[in-house]
Amino acid sequence: MINFLLGAIAIAELTVALVFLRFWRRTRDILFVFFATAFGLSGLSRICMFMTDPQDEGGTLVYIIRLIAFGLILFAILNKNRTRRRS
Repeated sequence: MINFLLGAIAIAELTVALVFLRFWRRTRDILFVFFATAFGLSGLSRICMFMTDPQDEGGTLVYIIRLIAFGLILFAILNKNRTRRRS
């Protein structure tokens, strides 16, 4: 059951990444590239969780990928707000 949920979440996150890429193609706003990359990395972390032993769920690789993904989201939001203030 857990593998099914991990797969469903991974597919959903990768789909969201593709939606953000489509928004980027329309607007050319760098925010959407950062969000697409973050959701793609998050989907990748779910796939890594699926491929590792369930007892090793707290693997370092999974959490490093998640940290990078959340860092990208934070950077994108801060960068967007900083560029608005300059305008």
